[in-house]
Amino acid sequence: MATQVVMPKLSPTMEEGQLARWLKKEGDKVSVGEPIAEVDTDKATMEMQALGTGVLRKILIKEGETAPLGQLIAIIAEPDEDISALEAKAGSGQPAAENKEKIEQKAEAGGDGAEQELAQVERGGERTQETIKGAPLRGERGGAPDSQTQDRRPAQDSSEASGNGSSVSTGEARRLIVSPIAARMAADAGINLRTLTGSGPSGRIIKRDIEAAIQAGDQQPEKLARAAERPAYQQPEVEGASAYRDETMTQMRQTIARRLTTSLGPVPHFFLTTEIEMDQAAEMRRRINELDPQLKISINDIIIKVAAAALIQHPQVNASFQDKNVRYYESADIGVAVAIEDGLITPIVRAAERKTLSQIAGEVRELAERARSRKLRPEEYTGATFSISNLGMFGIDEFTAVINPPEAAILAVGAMTPKPVVRDGEIVVRQLMRVTMSCDHRVVDGATGARFLQTFKRILENPLYLIV
Repeated sequence: MATQVVMPKLSPTMEEGQLARWLKKEGDKVSVGEPIAEVDTDKATMEMQALGTGVLRKILIKEGETAPLGQLIAIIAEPDEDISALEAKAGSGQPAAENKEKIEQKAEAGGDGAEQELAQVERGGERTQETIKGAPLRGERGGAPDSQTQDRRPAQDSSEASGNGSSVSTGEARRLIVSPIAARMAADAGINLRTLTGSGPSGRIIKRDIEAAIQAGDQQPEKLARAAERPAYQQPEVEGASAYRDETMTQMRQTIARRLTTSLGPVPHFFLTTEIEMDQAAEMRRRINELDPQLKISINDIIIKVAAAALIQHPQVNASFQDKNVRYYESADIGVAVAIEDGLITPIVRAAERKTLSQIAGEVRELAERARSRKLRPEEYTGATFSISNLGMFGIDEFTAVINPPEAAILAVGAMTPKPVVRDGEIVVRQLMRVTMSCDHRVVDGATGARFLQTFKRILENPLYLIV
């Protein structure tokens, strides 16, 4: 009884997956629910579980390769079972998208079992019982067990191991495969990559290999020797155009590219900017952290809390565009933009209006750490009602952010900067911060957005409103 292993749908926005690492090799015994591979989705690295018990007879895609949802990627069967029919099916080259299209056409025509087949492809998994010759037994194809999507724990270092590696020529017969972050770390530490053995897929040198070499310290003499041999100045030789290398985009980077093309173009943006005095908010933060240094409240935590309070007062902004409807939300689920190695992800603080500053601070820190290690679950980064992007820590005074559909708005936060202002006829120095809200004009009108920013500004300049 053979079990087909197909590329599963591990996140709501996933359209294809990249096989990061096989946890089992051909010939290994597997059981139902046992992790057999790690898959890079558009936002995280997740484990894929076996849907059948037997032997992993055939692996059809290699580590680092990408497959669309529903494509056959491996076969689990009994040791002496004939799987030639399934191998032939995999070798036919019919993409999963074409299979899905044919099933959709069959469903429209009222074909038997088409709706069930389509649901199976949408779930990203199917299990087929076959005879020795590959013909179906009495039972029809059934959907994949829910265990396929229940355990979404990413493995340690899997995002690094599965990153797109650069192939580095050493001038000898051997070629090294090095992940981008490992190459940068090696260059900074002066480590000779030829002396290392990679622990990643196909011998790829990854981050942990460089860290181990740095800790061992056995590369330092070579680094000093190379520095001593390096001439003070060499006349560069320039011949033709610059050399370059192409690296396959990660699943996250491809998703960002797709979503941006469905945002800035189709979504009619307009932008509202205001300047806010942050002295009282900064003083409140200082006093809270003095009372309990363990809280580590940040200005961004206060901004999240204030934005949530303003959204509850202005539900027209706490909304999303739904084709023929506008959806208004009862809670403020704030997406907080976090920069990671592959791009940007927005973990969500749910019902932020009902949480204290200490709760928000702890939750944001924990979500940001797991976002950077690609350990977020899909429900933790999808379904925000409003987003905040803060680049103030990078010294950016003002910028505009692109709306994340279907949300109706996003707030871009700049740096706090001391500036001279006139108050009561005198010139004084105040900490000023500029914020710009990008609005979807299909949902939010100019006056609506302006009233929201007025409330946001009033509370942030007088944070005692939060306890009223």
